[in-house]
Amino acid sequence: MSKENVIQSLRGMNDLTNEQSKLFTYFCENAAKIVKNYGFEYIETPILEKTSLFKRSVGESSDIVNKEMYQFIDKGENDVCLRPEGTAGVVRSFIQNKLDRAGGVKKWFYYGPMFRYEKPQKGRLREFHQFGVEVFGISSVYEDANIIMMLKEILDFFKIGHKIQLNSLGCKECMPPYKEKLIKHLNSFKDELCEDCNKRIETNPIRVLDCKVEKCQNLLKDAPKITDNLCSSCNTDFEKLKEILDFNEIEYEINTNLVRGLDYYSKTAFEFVSDEIGAQSAIAGGGRYDRLIEFLGGRETPGIGFAIGIERLLELVKMKEEQEDIYYVGALNEQALNQVVKVANLKRKTNKTFVEYSSRGFGKHFTLAEKNNANIVILIGEDELKTNTVYMKNIKTKEEKKVKVEEL
Repeated sequence: MSKENVIQSLRGMNDLTNEQSKLFTYFCENAAKIVKNYGFEYIETPILEKTSLFKRSVGESSDIVNKEMYQFIDKGENDVCLRPEGTAGVVRSFIQNKLDRAGGVKKWFYYGPMFRYEKPQKGRLREFHQFGVEVFGISSVYEDANIIMMLKEILDFFKIGHKIQLNSLGCKECMPPYKEKLIKHLNSFKDELCEDCNKRIETNPIRVLDCKVEKCQNLLKDAPKITDNLCSSCNTDFEKLKEILDFNEIEYEINTNLVRGLDYYSKTAFEFVSDEIGAQSAIAGGGRYDRLIEFLGGRETPGIGFAIGIERLLELVKMKEEQEDIYYVGALNEQALNQVVKVANLKRKTNKTFVEYSSRGFGKHFTLAEKNNANIVILIGEDELKTNTVYMKNIKTKEEKKVKVEEL
C-alpha cells in the first residue's frame, strides 16, 4: 500500500500510546485519589453539547467561541459542538438534575478530552485532555484557599515545579465601574493597540489586560488595576484569602493582569505557571464563578473550580516505582497450559499478572518476564503438574522455591 493511501490522524489530534498512556493513567489515577480525600466524586458529562451552552457560559467575546470551537449542525438540525472546556457541561448537569434547587454542597471532579481548533504546538493540541474539579454551594473564601492548596498538592505529588499567581476580578458591584474606568483609559491610546484588543474594548475590556502582544503589554503598564477598585466585600475576601495562604505557608504572587480566558469568572482567579516546559506558561488555573449557574438558567449558587492541562504536564510527570510484586506465569510444556491459565487467574485477584500462552524454555520465559517488568516468575512443567505445585523465582532476590497451587 502506498503512503498516500495510509490514513493519518487529524492534525493536532494525537494517539496516547506506550509510555504516554502509562503516564496519562498514572496522572489521572493519582490526581483522583488526592481530590477524593477532599470529598470529591467523579462526574462524566457528554463530549458533545449544544453550542448555546458555551456561548452563554464561556462568552461571545472569548477566543474559544469566536475562533476555536468545533461547531456543526447535526442530522437533527441541532447546533452542537465538541466541548472546548469542562466547567460549562458540569454546570449544565448540576442545573438539569435540579441540584441548584435542592441546596447543599456538591463537589465533582472529571477528566477527559476537550477540543479547540487552534494552531497545534508543543503542549497545545486540538484534542487535549483536562483534569478538573468544580464545587457548588460554598461561598466562603476558605474554599477558595482549599481549592488552591489541593491543586498545589497534586502538582507537588508529581514533583512539578510551579509558581502561583493570584488576582481578584471583583463582583457585579465593583466590576462595572472598574470596566468604565478601564475603557476610558484604553480609549486614550486605542489606535496603538492590536486588532484583538480593539475588539475586546467593545465586548469584554478586561480581556485586553491578558493580551500577549508585547507592544500592548507595554502600553498597559499604567492601566488601572482591579485590585485598587474592589468593593469592601471583595477586598475583605481577597485579603482573607491571602491571609489563609500565608498562614499555611503557601507562596504566591499577585498578578493584576490575570483575568482568565473565560467570561464567567468573578472574585478569586488563579493560575499555576511553570518554567519547566520552556518559557513560563500556565499549566493549571481556575477561580470563582458565583453567577454562572444563574447565567445558565439555574438558581443563584456559588461555584469555584480549576482545570489542569494534562498534556502540558506529561513530560514532567515521573512515575514512582511500583512497590508491589508483578507476576509472570508460563508453561514449560503444552500439557501445562490449562494449569498456567488457572494459576494466572488466581494471582490476578491480588497482583498484576502476565501470562504466556506458548510453552517455552526457562531462559525465554525469564527474558519475557523482564520485558514485562515482572519480578516474580511462576513456571509449570511436567513435575509441577504431577505434584500440583509451581516453580517460583523472585528475580530481584534470586529466591526460588516450589509452592503448592492451593497456597497461591
